[in-house]
Amino acid sequence: MSRRTAIAPAKVNLFLHVGPVDAEGYHPLTSLVAFADVGDEVTVERSDRLTLTVGGPFGAVLADDPDNLILRALRALGQATGIGEPPLSVHLDKRLPIAAGLGGGSSDAGAALKLARDALGLDIDDGALTEIAASIGADGPMCLHTRSAWAEGRGELLTFEPALPPLHALLVNPGVPSPTGAVYRAYDAAPRRLDARPAPPATWRMPDVIDWLAAQRNDLESPAISLQPAIGMAMKALAALPGARLTRMSGSGATVFALFDTREAATDAAPHLTAEQPDWWIAPTTLAAP
Repeated sequence: MSRRTAIAPAKVNLFLHVGPVDAEGYHPLTSLVAFADVGDEVTVERSDRLTLTVGGPFGAVLADDPDNLILRALRALGQATGIGEPPLSVHLDKRLPIAAGLGGGSSDAGAALKLARDALGLDIDDGALTEIAASIGADGPMCLHTRSAWAEGRGELLTFEPALPPLHALLVNPGVPSPTGAVYRAYDAAPRRLDARPAPPATWRMPDVIDWLAAQRNDLESPAISLQPAIGMAMKALAALPGARLTRMSGSGATVFALFDTREAATDAAPHLTAEQPDWWIAPTTLAAP
């Protein structure tokens, strides 16, 4: 069968330390990244030419985008393998919010690259796919591998962290965009010195990991909230939920998350918040699930 489908999972920055912009216009960073068990759905099948259709709850915004990261990644794959534009029909079921700090576009592209390789029987290994993914953005390599990892440099230097335990979370997006460029420009008004990668927690038991994460931070949180106060409102609402152990923003926002001791606690908290904020996107999930 040439028709193949995969979930493109949401990426969550458990912490994000950011340094001042460098001479080339990039911000060095250190982060610990985990992937959720919720995400977009990407389907590919053989066709006579490369096409992309988009549906799903958040698909309308992307429906007419000729520069979608999926198309960019697949065209780069065709160039790298010498086949030209891959003859594939691609459908994206867009379930994650747009400009949400969840790496959705990069994760979509990573899933499409792996599906295209399999559907077309291409002789290209993960290392070469990683180079292609890197060409579409700093999040590309981590979202291709979808494995828990320390990210450094501009986000492209990865050290996989298999010891990270499953973390039970509630993801919340208040329905406002948080464009990365605007958030970084706000951050540049008062940048921080980038510290060395923090030492890992004393143990990788889930309670110890949450306590350790509480000592970290997301340096883009305050700039993002200054541009979109709804992010701060969402964080306060999450922090007030029963059982919420830690609340933080992911990436450059606008999605925030709370960590709980159990999946049941996260799931039980969701309807309480939905009742208060029916227009918010709210998703219980397990990060770094086996």
